[in-house]
Amino acid sequence: MKRSLTARSLRYGAAVVIFAAGFLCGTVGQRRADAQLGEMGGKAMEKAGQQGGALGAGAQLGTSISDMQKNVEGLQKDLEAFKKIQALLGG
Repeated sequence: MKRSLTARSLRYGAAVVIFAAGFLCGTVGQRRADAQLGEMGGKAMEKAGQQGGALGAGAQLGTSISDMQKNVEGLQKDLEAFKKIQALLGG
């Protein structure tokens, strides 16, 4: 009885360790999806947006989201510059 409990515990422990290792490797190697699109992706989204219907609406939403992301990234850069200036001024 004690032997089967130990074996079962080892199996569960091995499964948890394998899952944790896979999760860690997956989060470290994660890539951004928009980095793969480039200019061709943007042009394709614009053409799809002009078609109308559900596909057009989805393409326009995707274009809007990517534009918002660019604006947010710009604001984050400005905020970092502001924090550097604030640190230099001692405030």
